[in-house]
Amino acid sequence: MRAAVCYGAGEPLRVEEITVAPPKQGEVRIAVGACAICQSDLHYMSGAWPGRPFPAVCGHEVAGTVADCGHGVAEHREGDRVLVSLIRACGQCRYCKAGASYLCEGSLPLDKEARFHNGKGEVVHQGLRTGGFAEQVVVHASQVVGLPDDLPLEQASLLACGVLTGVGAVINAAKLEAGRSAAVIGVGGVGVNCVQGAAIAGAEPIIAIDTEPAKFELARLCGATHALDARDENLVEAVMEITGGIGVDYVFVAAGNAQAMELGGELLAKLGCMVIASLPPAGVTPRIQPRFVVNKNQTIIGTKMGTASLARDVPRLIEMHREGRLKLAELIAARQPLDQINEAIAEAGKGAAARHVIVFD
Repeated sequence: MRAAVCYGAGEPLRVEEITVAPPKQGEVRIAVGACAICQSDLHYMSGAWPGRPFPAVCGHEVAGTVADCGHGVAEHREGDRVLVSLIRACGQCRYCKAGASYLCEGSLPLDKEARFHNGKGEVVHQGLRTGGFAEQVVVHASQVVGLPDDLPLEQASLLACGVLTGVGAVINAAKLEAGRSAAVIGVGGVGVNCVQGAAIAGAEPIIAIDTEPAKFELARLCGATHALDARDENLVEAVMEITGGIGVDYVFVAAGNAQAMELGGELLAKLGCMVIASLPPAGVTPRIQPRFVVNKNQTIIGTKMGTASLARDVPRLIEMHREGRLKLAELIAARQPLDQINEAIAEAGKGAAARHVIVFD
């Protein structure tokens, strides 16, 4: 099969033939139909996260069709349309037992036995436990959830991370209540879905903040009531004016830099909650003054993958989409074949709000 392999940090991807092993017990082999490009893939391939192994096939927002199932897999069968996420569950660790599979620390066979090899017989790692920039992937069955027949795979692929994380940050992590105010700092792939989540939850107002005004059209389409340029020296005053001098009840930080987190602290109201939904590169260290957090009874929380459960949240998101409350097609900037993946990654690296999606026959 063909895959786009990254052989080192910052190197262009090579589309080449590699082999994929058949699924073992508890595993599923998926014929990939679509894989969206996420900022996390760019961090991995650039070397922004030290210690990530190469060579690797990245891509973790996957939708496709079940090609084969290993022994013991009862919930999926050949031909099923499915979503594949990096969230997986051993079912035995303390986090899985607590219902927090997104924090699973258990060991699975895929951690020790590679399923991808290149033409030289070298191991090719599945980036972020998935490896979706390939015609096929082998993953643990817990990473797979069924899809309806009427949802296009390129739209479905967005649910695997960007939508799941952004909407989940609002609904699962913050548990935002209708009528509360919200600001989203960084309205890229995750942030624009924080905006969607805030709109679905009934927030008012919803303030989108970014350094790229080109993102604001999509942010407004997804529910933002206001859009502010983060470079404006009067930004804090503008937010205070919008909120009647109180500040915002919820700040969602979806930009992976220290300045965004520091800004979030300035915008937060008393009893406010700042949710960090981005996964920044190593070494990012914001300066937040605890005395303000204490004096204002504020909360700062992190959320990984939107504090999501695939079995619970993916069907719920699909239902929101069917009801017209969740946009998917509008989140796609372009659809490109595997042979054009380096061009697609270059475009995705410019920081647009909408996703570039690699599509397969």
